[in-house]
Amino acid sequence: MEFLEIGKITKIHGLKGRMKVISYLQSHRMLQSLPSVYLRRDGGRKARYGLKDIRIGNRSFILGLEGVEDMESAGGLMGCDVLIPFDKLEKLPQDEYYWQELLGLSAVTEEGRPLGRIEAIFPTGSNDVYVCRDGETEILLPAVGDVIRQVDLQNGIMVVRLLEGLQ
Repeated sequence: MEFLEIGKITKIHGLKGRMKVISYLQSHRMLQSLPSVYLRRDGGRKARYGLKDIRIGNRSFILGLEGVEDMESAGGLMGCDVLIPFDKLEKLPQDEYYWQELLGLSAVTEEGRPLGRIEAIFPTGSNDVYVCRDGETEILLPAVGDVIRQVDLQNGIMVVRLLEGLQ
């Protein structure tokens, strides 16, 4: 099963084991319908927890988990990554992708010249930027239609048009 990291537990919230999670999500709509989440400590094993309650904030949410009833048990989960199964994500409109789907794709020009792999993504004010690396060479690709020409998840390829200054 594949997972999407949706946040990180940063601190205890109150006396009843609730925890504050810094959110990596742009939209929190689907959180209300989740029956459970998975927690991962330091990139290791995942453990499933039933969801008792969730309160949504702007860039964070407060998480109440089954079996986590006090500050002590919540304290043991500080720093854990919060994950959900990829199949629980809402379907995106055509030509929109979750970052996890794009990371690792091979980037090639429209002429077929290999550029490297998409190794990182970061948001900016207006659009995301894909970091494409091939050894020591790095190209920053703005996630706009003039640059990203095609995404083929099936074959693991992103076709790009290099605008002047990106070459």
